Amino acid sequence: MAATLVVAALAVGGCGSAGSGPAAPAVTADGVQRVEVAVAGGAVTGGVRRFAVPLGSTVEVVVASDVADEVHLHGYDRTAYVTAGATTTLRFVADLPGVFDVELEQRSLPLTQLQVS
Repeated sequence: MAATLVVAALAVGGCGSAGSGPAAPAVTADGVQRVEVAVAGGAVTGGVRRFAVPLGSTVEVVVASDVADEVHLHGYDRTAYVTAGATTTLRFVADLPGVFDVELEQRSLPLTQLQVS
């Protein structure tokens, strides 16, 4: 029974990052909200995170990937292509409030979420 409780606690603890709230992106010298994501071996380095982005701000989502694919920002319907071993940047004004997924489109691999408010 103790082992079951430990396993249950670990499972709930693994979901705890969503409850801790979204992370703040880096802010460049010119005020751009910058979210950096790296993909290696078919997974997001450090796991998928949600970032809080102020409504009306300029945002850059920078994706480094070891595979070629299309980076798609849902809701804003923005795309950029990344080649294997390269980096691409999606730059946009966050003028729609809500929570938006960013993914590698062909692989259906979630990269990050942006919470715009």
